[in-house]
Amino acid sequence: MLDRLGEIDQADVVRCARVLLRRPLLRTGGPEADLLPLVHRHRAALTELFAGTLGYRLVVERRFARLYKTGPGQDPTRGEPTLSPRGYAYLALALAALTTVGQQTLLSRLVTDIRTAAGQAGIAVTDDLGDLRAIAAALRYLVSLGILTEIEGTVTGLSDGTDEALLTVDTTLLGQLVTGPIGSARSATELVRLAARPGPRGVEHTVRRRLVENPVTHYADLTDEEATWLRRRARSESRLLERCFGLVTETRLEGVAVTDPEDYLTDIAFPGQSTVARVALLALPRLLEGERDEHGWVPVRLERVARVCRELVETYPAAWSKQTSVPRLVDDVLHLLAALGLARPGGDDWRISPAAHRWAPAPDATPRHGEPEESAPEPVQGWSLFDEGEPT
Repeated sequence: MLDRLGEIDQADVVRCARVLLRRPLLRTGGPEADLLPLVHRHRAALTELFAGTLGYRLVVERRFARLYKTGPGQDPTRGEPTLSPRGYAYLALALAALTTVGQQTLLSRLVTDIRTAAGQAGIAVTDDLGDLRAIAAALRYLVSLGILTEIEGTVTGLSDGTDEALLTVDTTLLGQLVTGPIGSARSATELVRLAARPGPRGVEHTVRRRLVENPVTHYADLTDEEATWLRRRARSESRLLERCFGLVTETRLEGVAVTDPEDYLTDIAFPGQSTVARVALLALPRLLEGERDEHGWVPVRLERVARVCRELVETYPAAWSKQTSVPRLVDDVLHLLAALGLARPGGDDWRISPAAHRWAPAPDATPRHGEPEESAPEPVQGWSLFDEGEPT
């Protein structure tokens, strides 16, 4: 598909494809909106590229471009981080209510319509602050997408007592927002399943979507047919993903990692500079000490994770805030590792991926217990999970 284009046009198509992968709803007035004219110019090539490689549908108009990705299925680590499960419920109810309000509405009326929709769906609603904050978070998310525009007042007023605002509804964008087959799904469970179904080319699209959308793809998570296909096609897939999306694949015994050298498509920086990222990096070698299961994963008890995190906090007191809460830190560390595909819950245990062996941080010194170190331990920078050599 790219062979028919000149070098400059090829580079432009790849650039547009990367932006659309990161921002599936690209719109006038939104982030990176200056790229819309280029996307519109290359809409035919981009439509063919996404349909052929990933089985994704692309809609391009003058003032927006919408890439219809597959749903995440049952993966609990994917989704908008600003929304709680309650917030997602109110987001769905808000979308239902907005289909009947026209192009302008008052915030108070919209909230009433949302509550009415909740009642019709059998969802209990209250007037407590938690529910109001969940509704406000859902509406703020719609504002960030350009579906709602605040003309007078703000949707945040729901949670601070000033609950009136005038809102404009972009009905065109509203119609492009939902990707799941709502009309054919008879339940929420079926909707999640249908939204995550394979593309037109079956195994090819299923596996390639995993590679593009996830940092690590484990062979153990694939069906026998999918794993066989990926092992056989590893080299050609590496060339394809690099050429079409600027991504680099790294293959190992347990699976394949896909990285973006420019970190543009990386939504989770790891190693990173936050307390959670640094503790997670330093904890990995100790969490990997233990017996492996048949797939190479290492089971660890939650108590062990807490002990390792607590010892790191106490051993390097100058490296983190004095207000660091160990229980909260443990939850955040495990959530980060799970989002990276390096950890999974399993009953009372967690399992750590064998891929995590490729991180092996080496602090400059080990201060005596309870004594502050002269400088905070720094994670290894620029060292990939699957690099062959030793860190420099």
